[in-house]
Amino acid sequence: MGKPCPKYTAEFKRRAAQPCNERGTACAEVAREAGVDPSGLADWARRASAAAPGAEADPFQMAGDLRRPRRENERPKRENEMLSKASAFFAGRQL
Repeated sequence: MGKPCPKYTAEFKRRAAQPCNERGTACAEVAREAGVDPSGLADWARRASAAAPGAEADPFQMAGDLRRPRRENERPKRENEMLSKASAFFAGRQL
């Protein structure tokens, strides 16, 4: 398998995207200096510029906050699917 994707903090993403948005520096150049993927940095810059300038909410932190409940919901969904398959299997065997 390939290397696992590195996890970057919201602060790192904000600081890395800042030169792209404020000075108009090319994302590829900033990405080389920061040691990150250029397409990822471009996405971070796009998200940071789309957020309201005076807003308190951090777009990177909000994405992490949304990811956690989704992960928590995955386990009950898998369990429900497994129980549905088991009940269908056992219902078929009784006939």
